Amino acid sequence: MNELERITVNPLVMSGKPCIRGLRVTVANVLRLLAAGHTSQRILAAYPHLEAADIDACLFYASVRVEDEALVSVPV
Repeated sequence: MNELERITVNPLVMSGKPCIRGLRVTVANVLRLLAAGHTSQRILAAYPHLEAADIDACLFYASVRVEDEALVSVPV
């Protein structure tokens, strides 16, 4: 299974937000945990149904989404 195949979007699961393998764990939630300083090991302990490759897939998915978007600079 490649990284993007681990990310699913189903309007009946979590209101159509990108999730991991159809589970009720959103990509955004995993990214927020990582951004807050949680380690992959801590996330996997909290969500035992996840795999390390799922966390990698979230990061890859985020990188693809950012690449697709036009970022606008905000004047300082």
